[in-house]
Amino acid sequence: MIDRKHEKTAFSFFMSLLMSCIMSLVISIYNVGLVSNIISIWLSAWAFAFAVAFPTILVVAPVVRKLVTLVLKDEPERP
Repeated sequence: MIDRKHEKTAFSFFMSLLMSCIMSLVISIYNVGLVSNIISIWLSAWAFAFAVAFPTILVVAPVVRKLVTLVLKDEPERP
């Protein structure tokens, strides 16, 4: 198992893996349709998308966390 101190990196890895998988499949089908070699086209696109997505999430995630903090209301204190 992975140590807890690597939680943000592990989250970024799995998030980018799944999102790049789904998005590259959808975009590949949208661009070329359900052609006979769609799996090959998709896997190639997925490899490229993941290579971009993982470092992007590592850089962008802290900015997104700050933006979310700015737009969310503080919860009222409970007695």
